Amino acid sequence: MHSIVLLVHPEKVRASSIDYRRTFGLGGMALLLFVMQAITGILLRFVYEPTPVGAYDSILFIKQEVVFGNLVRNIHHWSGMLIVVIVFLHLLRVFYTQAYYPPRRFNWAIGLILLVIVILLNFTGYLLPWDQLSYWAVTVSTNMLEYVPVIGGWLQRAIRGGEEVSGPTLLIFYNLHTGVLPLALLILLVFHFWKVRRAGGVIVPASKSKKKNEMIPAIPHLLEREVAAGLALMAFVLLLSVFINAPLLDRADPAFSPNPVKAPWYFSGVQELLLHFHPGIAVFGIPFLVAIWLFSFPYMKPEKRSAGVWFYSVKGRKIVVTAAVTSFFLTTAAVICGEFLIDFRRWLPALPEVVSNGIIPLIIWGILLFAMGLFIKKRFHAGRTEMQLWIFTFLTIAYIVLMFTGIFFRGEGMALQW
Repeated sequence: MHSIVLLVHPEKVRASSIDYRRTFGLGGMALLLFVMQAITGILLRFVYEPTPVGAYDSILFIKQEVVFGNLVRNIHHWSGMLIVVIVFLHLLRVFYTQAYYPPRRFNWAIGLILLVIVILLNFTGYLLPWDQLSYWAVTVSTNMLEYVPVIGGWLQRAIRGGEEVSGPTLLIFYNLHTGVLPLALLILLVFHFWKVRRAGGVIVPASKSKKKNEMIPAIPHLLEREVAAGLALMAFVLLLSVFINAPLLDRADPAFSPNPVKAPWYFSGVQELLLHFHPGIAVFGIPFLVAIWLFSFPYMKPEKRSAGVWFYSVKGRKIVVTAAVTSFFLTTAAVICGEFLIDFRRWLPALPEVVSNGIIPLIIWGILLFAMGLFIKKRFHAGRTEMQLWIFTFLTIAYIVLMFTGIFFRGEGMALQW
């Protein structure tokens, strides 16, 4: 038990590693949100009934009859939304400080898997209220699975427990949400913390070497910072939960589909891609290529190590800003053009749709990004790591633009509107 405690909270830490700007407390915040999710989830389980008939009524009972039931549900909902954001920001922090090179590169892969599990935890919990919002959001999200090559249809039926979203789907999601995924997350979290400790804790820039090896007691120096961050986070979640209720629409009705039907917010970027690319490319092709790159780039040898330095170098900062601005305007313009001007299916009717609206647009985008990459490399004399910063930032901002477009600028029939 002593070793487990020390895994998360060592007796001594480097003085340079507890500067708040090193990590912004994001890893600790994610752990605290997971604990809050676990506690409130256990409380909700005492009342919730995982059946199509009883699910919605049990949510109403929690909201209206159980003492502090609505508050507990709100805390569970908003902490679930926040944990996705916090884990994603933690991933950005690790990337932009190059904390993914040996001996930390395998921990980067674990972090990516943890992010996927956190999203799946949110997704499986999304269906449990069994209202119109959750039912149709899960329906449209699981519809995307049929476009995965070879195993898409089987995977869709396995997740749904049949051909449609129904009672078996609710039971599967409930068991995944309350049992399988939390256990997997807990096991990987322990392994993740252990790998961080094995690697020497929070990474510190070499420029801080004079202070780097100075060890100070974790209590009170680290503990007081953790308590302050934790209390601020809990206060924020509590205030959010007091003033804003978790959404709950009418009871799920499989016979009546709202217009528009949107996926959960973290999948809305993929849903937006479906409006511009062939489904096989949008759901499988592009995510697969991005995933391969995300898992592989830590194994590419850098020109030099600048671990712990934000954005690698002064050039790196300029490249990140350039990539963010370029991606924002280019993605926005591409969405508008794709809605009103570009129609490869109409222009190339003789070709299969996967070619005209899938492979050809993907090749065009690939050539455009390659040309932009060559320009950035020549303009800034960028090295391999700085080009990785450019690619990662461009893709991240592009997805955020697509996500916000899907959430806020898609109306009836998923038409683009202000």
